[in-house]
Amino acid sequence: MIDILLMAFMLITAIFVVRSRDLLVVVMVFGAYSLLSAGMFLVMDAADVAFTEAAVGAGVSTILMLMALSYTSRFERPSGRQWLPLAVVLVTGAVLVYGTLDLPTVGAPENVAHQHVAPRYLQESGEEIGIPNVVTSVLASYRGFDTLGEVAVVFTAGLGVFLLIGGVRRKSGR
Repeated sequence: MIDILLMAFMLITAIFVVRSRDLLVVVMVFGAYSLLSAGMFLVMDAADVAFTEAAVGAGVSTILMLMALSYTSRFERPSGRQWLPLAVVLVTGAVLVYGTLDLPTVGAPENVAHQHVAPRYLQESGEEIGIPNVVTSVLASYRGFDTLGEVAVVFTAGLGVFLLIGGVRRKSGR
């Protein structure tokens, strides 16, 4: 029941974002959508993804969009070429769907990841790493450099945005 309720709220917020022309309202509703999405991930027992969505989606992204909005006008000006973004989205979606046609069935026991990788992590990570929780051992140890790389990318992106739109401002000299 909670899945259906969360999905209904997500659908309502998505429709509201598409229909609204007030960009401040769009940014705020996007933040609410991210929180609803984090709730959906939490219901699916993906707490790590839920925390990431809440922090990055509702937190950092909302702040960055508000900063960008402070340099533009609040209301969207309608353009005559509304078919072009729609065409780009449809083509991108079709390419993504086409790319998923060769993927193995989700959760099928004969998938390669279930034959070699998962059993090794489940059986040996506790002894190898010394951390009893398998998820924590994978994220903190086996994927430690990957996680560090992700943090570096997010930091660099945030720093780039800060330098582009929020860097040190000089007073105009006379």
